[in-house]
Amino acid sequence: MSTVSVLNMEGNEVGTMELSDAVFGAKINEHLVHMAVVQQLANNRQGTQKAKTRSEVRGGGRKPWRQKGTGHARQGSIRAPQWKGGGVVFAPTPRDYSFKINKKEKRAALKSVLTSKVQEEKFIVLDDLKLDEIKTKNFAKIMQNLNVEKALVVLKDKDLNVIQSAANIPTVKTTLTSTINVYDILKYKTIVITKAAVENIEEVYA
Repeated sequence: MSTVSVLNMEGNEVGTMELSDAVFGAKINEHLVHMAVVQQLANNRQGTQKAKTRSEVRGGGRKPWRQKGTGHARQGSIRAPQWKGGGVVFAPTPRDYSFKINKKEKRAALKSVLTSKVQEEKFIVLDDLKLDEIKTKNFAKIMQNLNVEKALVVLKDKDLNVIQSAANIPTVKTTLTSTINVYDILKYKTIVITKAAVENIEEVYA
C-alpha cells in the first residue's frame, strides 16, 4: 500500500492515509486508457451533420441544354456537384458515433489513470472541503494554499457551495465519485480529492 499525506484547506499536513493497491496501485494499461478516452469522446459527438447530395437538392430535373452543338460542355443537371447550388459529393449524413467497451475494461482504465496520478505525486488528499458561502475568491485561496492551478476536484457528495465557487475558475473542474472518468483525470494536471471520496472510490472499485 502507498501512503499519501492528508492536507487541510490551508495546505498543512494533518495526517497520512494508506491507499488500496487494488485501485491506486493497479497495473497501468495504456491501451485500455486510450480505448476509454476514444469511447468517451465518440459518445459525446452529436453526429447530426448533414449536407444534401445531388439527388436531394431541389431542381435540376432536366438537361440545361442539348447534348451537342452548343459549344458548352455536356451537362445533365444544374444540381450536379460542379454547379453553384449543386449537391455535395459524398455528403455527410446523421450517424451515431458511440460504441461500448466492457465494464471491466472501463474500471481497469480508471484504475490505471488513478495509479499514474499517485505515482506522479499529482494526487492531493484533503481531510475535508467545505465553504460557508458561494465565493470564488475563497475557493481560489484554497487552490493557492495547495499550490495547484489546473485541477480536478473530486467530492463524494454534491456540495453547491464548493461546486459553484469553482465554476468561474477555468482551470478547475469539480466532479463526484459517481461521475469520475478517465478523460477528466488525464485532462487535468492534479487531482484534489477529499478523504471521504477516496474511501468511496476504494469501496466501489476495489
